[in-house]
Amino acid sequence: MNAEHVVEMRGICKRFGGIHALRGVDLELRRGEIMGIVGDNGAGKSTLMKILSGAYRADEGEIYIDGERAHIRNPQDASRLGIGMIYQDLALFNNLDVAKNIFVGREWCHGPLGLLLDKKRMYRRAEELIRELRVDIRSPRLSVALMSGGQRQMVACARAIAFQSKILIMDEPTAALGVTEANKLLSLIRNLRDRGLSILLITQRIPDILAIADRVFVLKGGQRQDVLEVSKVSLDDVVTMIVRGKDRAGDPTADIAYKSFG
Repeated sequence: MNAEHVVEMRGICKRFGGIHALRGVDLELRRGEIMGIVGDNGAGKSTLMKILSGAYRADEGEIYIDGERAHIRNPQDASRLGIGMIYQDLALFNNLDVAKNIFVGREWCHGPLGLLLDKKRMYRRAEELIRELRVDIRSPRLSVALMSGGQRQMVACARAIAFQSKILIMDEPTAALGVTEANKLLSLIRNLRDRGLSILLITQRIPDILAIADRVFVLKGGQRQDVLEVSKVSLDDVVTMIVRGKDRAGDPTADIAYKSFG
């Protein structure tokens, strides 16, 4: 295993009945980088990330975290390994405030038998996270029901890192956001990377990847196509790889699909 890789996935295969969703996929995530995960619909992006986060189990293949073989059978296993995933629907509770959403299901307790909620400590930690991440939320007591889409994403990010996540997977975080909120969230993602997190970002918005990512991982038909260095490619290069794949550069049918995509 390569010491600079925090995650290595080797030969990952996944089938759903007769559908072969992933076909021997390899992925390497470096420490402290943002990697974009892109591909057309059905390429296998979410399936691959759900295997890493424990929501699915691979039919074949191996996963290594910090160079050690990892057995990820469920989300609890992934969490213990420092892997957090923020799904597109965020899974926040509208009737709870920021702090309660951050700690829901993992509340801090105190007292002789550890049966009393340590509310003061949880609100203090939530306030610290808001300040550390420089997020646009004025109080940990603010109800999530009153928040914009961008603020909700920020709460989900705070929840993911509150329990020592070192690998963060984000599924279409800017899909439902306007330009201003999307830019704020992209700035937060950069901030998380600068704090030492390694981030896997699933998105259809290629300009977002080019704005903040270090590399972009391209899937097509459940197979790895290439890993591109963002500093060396253009939007056109990434779209070309998504639509044509690595083996269809001169295919006229792929050219038609490419023009339609653009």
